[in-house]
Amino acid sequence: MKVFSYDRYAPTLPAGHRFPMDKYARLRARVLSECSGLTSLEPSAASDGELALAHSPDYIDSVVNGTLSDAALREIGFPWSAPMVERARRSVGATIAAARCALHEGVAVQLGGGTHHAYASKGSGYCIFNDVAVAARLMQAEVHRLRRALLRVWVIDLDVHQGNGTASIFSDDPTVFTLSLHGRKNFPFRKEASDLDVDLPDGCGDAEYLHALDAALAESWRRMALQGPPGLAFYLAGADAHEADRLGRLKLTDAGMLERDRRVFGFLHRCGLPVVVTMAGGYGHDIDTTVAVQVRTVQAARQAWIAWQGRGRAGQIPTRLAGGPA
Repeated sequence: MKVFSYDRYAPTLPAGHRFPMDKYARLRARVLSECSGLTSLEPSAASDGELALAHSPDYIDSVVNGTLSDAALREIGFPWSAPMVERARRSVGATIAAARCALHEGVAVQLGGGTHHAYASKGSGYCIFNDVAVAARLMQAEVHRLRRALLRVWVIDLDVHQGNGTASIFSDDPTVFTLSLHGRKNFPFRKEASDLDVDLPDGCGDAEYLHALDAALAESWRRMALQGPPGLAFYLAGADAHEADRLGRLKLTDAGMLERDRRVFGFLHRCGLPVVVTMAGGYGHDIDTTVAVQVRTVQAARQAWIAWQGRGRAGQIPTRLAGGPA
């Protein structure tokens, strides 16, 4: 299975900054030492033209040239620097590369990404460019060019924070279905309307969460049947639903987080949908706890990839729903 990382493009943050930038290098090191059968690749940077599939040209220009206002930078949460811009481009490039790979091999993993708070014309919540939105639009264009087919996309966002930027970008796009399970009282405090939102109470544990997840996956599939089957899924596997996360406010255990991942991969496999996995958020009091959760996500993805190879359907975009998951 291929994994894509860009952690060597890590900008230096001010002392005491709360974003755990070093978790990405730790994650790659642990994944390569603990997960067998992986190929690690470094992506190219997304171009301005690729970014413009989901972002306004004026916003791209402001980011690239460092002319964002102080207020815009405060909303993003990072100081501007050329290395920060390069990292943001590489993040999008990694999701693009993983999406191309998933369409051929069934499953591919981006060891970062999931920057779902970025809107078309602004960044927010440590998110500069929306990697999933750009990659989804680009895959749709490439599939149409190569196969003269419409690629419908399913975004499964299980980060504890609602994917407001993604919901906004695709709000008037019936070819992309956005699902978000998130903390009801958590950031962002003004939420956008996804195609399906499931808001969860503070303290939500394994049983309640997994019940809500099962229902949300089934309901999403039922609603998508009205338009036509998706051909690609993006899974934002946020580690911040874990009980040890300092920003999450939910109470999923190690076992609950792993079961969450297995249920998503199992559902997608039964539906015949290739999947791009992004790590999204994770802010543990001990960052190694967050990394451990993400390592288990990669291990679950590896098992899903193995199942895809046995299925022999990687690279085949589903053309009908056939009544739902088999």
